[in-house]
Amino acid sequence: MSEEQTIDEYIQEQRFALMSNPECGNTRYNLACALLSLRNFDEAEQEFKRAIECSPTLAEAYVQMGGICLQRGDLEGCLDCNQRAISSRPRFAEGYGNIGFVHMQMGDFDKAIEFLKKAVKFNPYFIQGFATLANAYLMKGLIDDCIEANSKALEIDPNFALAHNNLAIAYLDKGEPENAVAHCDKAQELGYEVPPEILQEIEQHRK
Repeated sequence: MSEEQTIDEYIQEQRFALMSNPECGNTRYNLACALLSLRNFDEAEQEFKRAIECSPTLAEAYVQMGGICLQRGDLEGCLDCNQRAISSRPRFAEGYGNIGFVHMQMGDFDKAIEFLKKAVKFNPYFIQGFATLANAYLMKGLIDDCIEANSKALEIDPNFALAHNNLAIAYLDKGEPENAVAHCDKAQELGYEVPPEILQEIEQHRK
């Protein structure tokens, strides 16, 4: 979509293209994403399904449908969509990452870690995958693993504020307040809203 185009104009362009080539999965996917940006979830979902019918390996469409399921609070539906995504494309990191995220929401941290480790293995630059993996480790009480995963995220982007926030929490748990203070300050410097209870604990360790 060009900068000059509105979403509505882009949608009309995609619909026009489909009139001459209704079996183009990519065009249907683009249309669905545009509809999704307008929060037209039902129609977007139908277009994602049609995109998959046209292009069965379009794993991104399954992931987008999983996101729609999350909007509806349907964790099982999200899980199913992302399982279909990795079935259609076995090394699709985002699908594994989303499956890990859903398992974490369901409280199954072992399953979450299993899938998130695969996600970052298939895409070692998947920064959100490392951040979610770090959270799963934190929930399991695996503090050193949590620190390692957040550090990997910062290797990809040193200004990834969420990882600095999470490292502040992890270092507090590890009993290394100086490191916790440094990462908390960096998270705030980058515009992240550190939870009040963490800030309160951090303030107790300032020299």
